[in-house]
Amino acid sequence: MILLIIDTQKAIMTSELYNFDSLVSNIERLIAAARKNNIEVIYVRHDEGPETDLTKGNAGFEIYEKFEPNKDEKIFDKTVNSAFNGTGLLEYLKGKGTKKIVVAGLQTDFCIDATVKCGFEHGFQMIVPAHANSTEDNHFMSGENSYKYYNEWMWPGSYATCISMEETIKEMEDN
Repeated sequence: MILLIIDTQKAIMTSELYNFDSLVSNIERLIAAARKNNIEVIYVRHDEGPETDLTKGNAGFEIYEKFEPNKDEKIFDKTVNSAFNGTGLLEYLKGKGTKKIVVAGLQTDFCIDATVKCGFEHGFQMIVPAHANSTEDNHFMSGENSYKYYNEWMWPGSYATCISMEETIKEMEDN
């Protein structure tokens, strides 16, 4: 089992995210539980390309201060939605014999969705803890509706095991 923290970068970790305070608290809890139970924490950052806040080298590209990686924790950078596409993450996890991936971060309807589905297609058991991913309002849905659409309808039973924070932490303790 590993904990995969996706795109929790300074430029997009804002109060505009649905359920922001719970999101921050829950990701902090997951990171603490993973470290306590010797579960590897892996971070993924999105590089949006030149002249954007999410460009390598800009302050907004760096990981949100409350989720700061330890020196020995790996960071993979990506340029597309899925954390598995061209980053080396897939090969790394397959080489370790990883079976279960706990996914948290941003944004529900972009990189979390792509990573959950791609991870499932590569044979991983994807675990999505409640209120540990989020997104902003868009032209079609509120952040809350996007969150509910994926976490309560799209992923469960098809692509991921969507469970409470308590159940996720118990799985980490039993790992």
